[in-house]
Parts: sequence; structure tokens; C-alpha cells
Amino acid sequence: MNTITKSLLAAAGALALAATSASAAIVCNDDGDCWHVHGRPTFGPSVKVHIHPDNWKWHGGHHRWREHAGRGYWHKGVWVDIK
Repeated sequence: MNTITKSLLAAAGALALAATSASAAIVCNDDGDCWHVHGRPTFGPSVKVHIHPDNWKWHGGHHRWREHAGRGYWHKGVWVDIK
């Protein structure tokens, strides 16, 4: 492979990685618990959350990070799994 081909493949790989990592969001509930999620999640109508872009930052207020692995949401300080 020549240098130009290698450069083009590297650029294409970096672009694909950037597109994949861009599919994330930050979710916060009314209690101020915030966590990262992959993709654009959907929650049932009874789940009251606010979905923000991955680069969102809170300004003041009562927010706190509460990361958790898996699919679900925080409710009154308890992680609720979504199956």
C-alpha cells in the first residue's frame, strides 16, 4: 500500500469512530441524577427524564453524576433496569 492509500484508510477509520462515538447522550431525572447513555434512548411515558446531547454541561442547580452500566434509569436514588 502506498502512503496516500494508508492515509485515506486512516482518515476513514477516524471518521467512522467519530460517527460511532457521537451517538451518546446525557440523561437527567427531576431529582438531579445524570448519567451517560449510548444512542438515543427511549423511556416509557411514566419515566420523567431530560435527554441532552453528550457535550451538555449543567450550570448550577442540583445535578450530580450517577453512572451505571446497563440499560435503565435512576428513580429516587435507585437504579431501575429496563429489560
